Amino acid sequence: MTAADNEFLTYEASGVDTSRNDDAVDVFKRAAKLTMSPHVVGGIGHFAGGFSLKAFKGMEDPVLVSSTDGVGTKVMIAIKHGRSERIGIDLVGMVINDLLCLGARPLFMLDYIGIHKIEKELVAQIAEGLAEGCRQAECALVGGETAEMNDLYSPGEYDLVGFGVGVIDKHKIIDGSAIRSGDKLVALASSGIHSNGFSLVRKIIDTRFGGDYEADVPELEGGLLETILEPTKIYVKPVLAALEKFAINGIVHNTGGGIPENLPRVLPKGLAPRVDWSAIEDTPPIFDLLQQWGPVETKEMQKTFNMGVGMILVIRPELAEEAVSFFKSIGEKSFVIGDIVEG
Repeated sequence: MTAADNEFLTYEASGVDTSRNDDAVDVFKRAAKLTMSPHVVGGIGHFAGGFSLKAFKGMEDPVLVSSTDGVGTKVMIAIKHGRSERIGIDLVGMVINDLLCLGARPLFMLDYIGIHKIEKELVAQIAEGLAEGCRQAECALVGGETAEMNDLYSPGEYDLVGFGVGVIDKHKIIDGSAIRSGDKLVALASSGIHSNGFSLVRKIIDTRFGGDYEADVPELEGGLLETILEPTKIYVKPVLAALEKFAINGIVHNTGGGIPENLPRVLPKGLAPRVDWSAIEDTPPIFDLLQQWGPVETKEMQKTFNMGVGMILVIRPELAEEAVSFFKSIGEKSFVIGDIVEG
């Protein structure tokens, strides 16, 4: 092939059509517009996103808090069944709930999508989920990247990653140092599996139902697929509201590793959690079913899944009843699942 033959290679000939990227930018512009706050400077489409420092007004020593995460292999189930409309909510939940663990107020998020081929309808589903998640988290979606890489991803495949930033006054940071023996563990209920343990979920469903997520499971209201894809609950509103009402000594986002691995991360040396697993109220039935179908040992379940607990607040014992009553008053299900002991 020579230039004389007028058969020059193009980027499109290698499998990448940049016009599709322009379509993706337009889709995200519309979605991001729904999440904008007065502090956002500019908009989607620039080389970088801006956020005004006026958001820090009134703080003595503002500290930026950042987090990044993905949604794991849950995305494979969403892809297989053409159900990507809520996977963006999962991403926001995984990133922003981590920011909350320091007591930070979320400010903005960015996303990254690596994809085989930019399909406008698929990207629109993802963008709508991200926008909905950001609205729930009361933060702005200020930018991102959608990369078409057909040599890396198979047809129909994509992966999703997010990055979030929040802010908190330095003297208000919740780092666990205030936790003492006797403190109570107040749990906030999860909405289901959230976004952890899906490699085990897929293994169980493959073995039990031959990978059929449409299988009839009468115990699950809404069906197996709907239950499996239930988005990660975003705890911004109840947790920030609670911080205005009473002191919180520690906050745990119960993700991969479950309570046994996540709760100790916030505890000072010499202290240990004492968890009463029977105190978890109305554990979503999907966990009991997964354990039976596996079968999976109880300890393995507890260190893989959230088991019905999405977040845990460590508070003084005299505030436990007040906390549960407060969450009930705002429609948030909570319950005391144990305490902190020396050990």
